[in-house]
Amino acid sequence: MRYDVAAIGFYTLDILGRPVDAIPPGGGVAFVDEIRLVVSGTAGATAVDLAKLGMRCLAAGAVGSDEQGRFVLDKLRRHGVDVSAMQRIEGVPTSTTIMNVRSNGERPALHMRGASDHFLTQEAAYPQLLDASFIHLGGTGFLRAMDGEPSVRLLKAAKEAGCTTTFDLIAPGDDGQALVEPLLPFIDYFMPSIEEAHALSGHADPAEAGKWFVDKGVRVAAITMGAEGSVVVDADGRVLRLPAFEVTVSDTTGCGDAYVAGMICATARGMDLETAARFASAAAALVATGLGSDAGIVGFEETLKAMQTLPCRR
Repeated sequence: MRYDVAAIGFYTLDILGRPVDAIPPGGGVAFVDEIRLVVSGTAGATAVDLAKLGMRCLAAGAVGSDEQGRFVLDKLRRHGVDVSAMQRIEGVPTSTTIMNVRSNGERPALHMRGASDHFLTQEAAYPQLLDASFIHLGGTGFLRAMDGEPSVRLLKAAKEAGCTTTFDLIAPGDDGQALVEPLLPFIDYFMPSIEEAHALSGHADPAEAGKWFVDKGVRVAAITMGAEGSVVVDADGRVLRLPAFEVTVSDTTGCGDAYVAGMICATARGMDLETAARFASAAAALVATGLGSDAGIVGFEETLKAMQTLPCRR
């Protein structure tokens, strides 16, 4: 395979400021300690983390022909990500998010929908996209052109090509179950947050939600719960409950994407499911220690050491 992973879907530019506990009234000014610009999104952040973990990664998404788009592509290149499958959409802006990170780590967002709504994979691109061991589709719900039948076709083709498929989404709305359920038979690893899992399955208990996804065809469902850790359910009936690692939390932006990247990397390296989930948790914990979805992770060895040495939350 030419690539270890093709990260397909939602790419956005995040503009993060911290701490933002209130917006000044009128034309007032408030001072913040830090501002960063990073490549993010359910495919974009995962691609960056995968590259940091040493994986050969292909980015497939869309940006506009604006300054934000040039920044996103340049940043991906500098991380070592292949951007030859990225689409540049004329006449629309690059999807961009302003993240106001509060002192307590909460992160209300202001999002401008843009080029990601126009991203669509054509079957002519499949030979390149599917020349990867893992196909990650991220961002369902924020991919207007790609959501629905195009996503089903892509994941079905990936399975037929022998790829391992992984999946994540963003804040499912009222149509979330209708969008996601047809995809589930073609997904090996589904890694939603507990909020997303509850919205889709109707089950507030993570183990029950995981079983619901597995019954619909998913091979492994890993439900992430922030400081409460994760619950992993597989098609053999195993239910693994893993605590989160104890770190000083700065910003939780991108922790779920880091978990996905960690799970993919660990699985590709032959780790068993429980160890892979622990490695994924370590990757998420590291990202939480800095500002932005590309913070914290340095490389594979450093993440492995974090998995082995960080204390678990009680």
